[in-house]
Amino acid sequence: MVLKIYNTLSRKKEAFKPLSPPNVGLYTCGPTVYWYQHIGNLKAYIFADILKRVLLYENYKLKHIINVTDVGHLTSDEDTGEDKVEKAAKKEGKTAEEISKYYFDLFQRDLEKLNVIPPFVWSWATKHIKEQINLIKKLEEKGYTYKTNDGIYFDTSKINSKDYSQLAKLDIKGLQAGKRIDFSEKKNKTDFALWKFSEKSGIRQQEWDSPWGIGFPGWHIECSAMSMKYLGEQFDIHTGGEEHIPVHHTNEIAQSECATGKKPWVKYWMHQRWLVDETGEKMSKSKGDILTLSQLEEKGYSPMVYRYFVLGTHYRKPLYFSFEKIDASKNAYERLKNIIEEIKEDKKINNNYLNKFKKAIEDDLNMPDALQVLWKLVRDEKAKGKYQTIKKIDEVFGLKLLEKENLIVPEKVDELLKKRENSRKNKNWNESDKLREKIKSLGFQVLDGKNGQELKKI
Repeated sequence: MVLKIYNTLSRKKEAFKPLSPPNVGLYTCGPTVYWYQHIGNLKAYIFADILKRVLLYENYKLKHIINVTDVGHLTSDEDTGEDKVEKAAKKEGKTAEEISKYYFDLFQRDLEKLNVIPPFVWSWATKHIKEQINLIKKLEEKGYTYKTNDGIYFDTSKINSKDYSQLAKLDIKGLQAGKRIDFSEKKNKTDFALWKFSEKSGIRQQEWDSPWGIGFPGWHIECSAMSMKYLGEQFDIHTGGEEHIPVHHTNEIAQSECATGKKPWVKYWMHQRWLVDETGEKMSKSKGDILTLSQLEEKGYSPMVYRYFVLGTHYRKPLYFSFEKIDASKNAYERLKNIIEEIKEDKKINNNYLNKFKKAIEDDLNMPDALQVLWKLVRDEKAKGKYQTIKKIDEVFGLKLLEKENLIVPEKVDELLKKRENSRKNKNWNESDKLREKIKSLGFQVLDGKNGQELKKI
């Protein structure tokens, strides 16, 4: 069996062959830390985490980098608008650094709840300005840049249009040339900013001196510079959301391959599809219709339930969100945990089921099929070695299947438990049964054992 992954660059599944086995370089486009990360954003990091866990399961030595965009991401992909972090700082009356740290800390807390393995490095854009300036210098020396009133731009006409459009399969013909934007003139519509000048020095909180003037880096140059710093001029896998394909990742490839002269810059590109509502609309911060992980928790859904929900749909398919669907995931996950809790350790491995599981995950991370293998295993009354096999499987799922959760008992349930205990002491079995049913209606099961009442979540 060989691990196969879908490469956006070729539009097909390919056998995974790293550049320098067993070492693998993996870069994930990270958050712009100006507001809360919603559950749609978090889906991308669950996907990257599953990929990471599969690679580790396959015994690769992994170096994973996730960037933190704390400067340079403007409100428009056309290199116009306000810097998102600067805008948030003004709105909340804080410094840009305070904004970035606050929202990053919340994001990191969400990842911990979701059992996402931290990267080798969290790479902050503001801490790598020198690397970004040096990369722009390389492009300038090779004749790929030009200066406008508002910044230094990459000239996409200097490269073959097929090379520029290779990832997104863009139709370059007919794109309007010489499109005028605020404070500058681009030569070609597809040209993009490498360095933006401050409109007036001192107004921005985050600006730096450079060979071209005081300003700040463009969003795209940040990822190229930081990934190359930690992973080299060529590396194995770059992940992100499908929204990154037509602009951000396309521009990353153009500037990186022109600067280094090496092709391909990245061997495999992997993109996950969006979390959408029933109509197919993407959950979006710009529209304001977001749902955070904390809000989901307040509604009674644990982070592991959301992770289970995400794993139920292949990463290359849109994930349709509704409370009805996540209710089904909650019921399935809790039922799975209850079944597993009764499984006894027998120190064996079930290679039959483990091989079926391996076949599923090696088929482009087919988590829905892998979950089906798990369900068949736990329901198979004749199967041996369940405990150790589940433990091995959960190295990839990361669902904490063998961990006992700290049961949070609502006050009302606790009161009913105390009343039921008194009923049992007084041998009022009829009242005891009624209280058991009341507790059950609130989502908890009462088991009577040698040590008294035991409470379980239904």
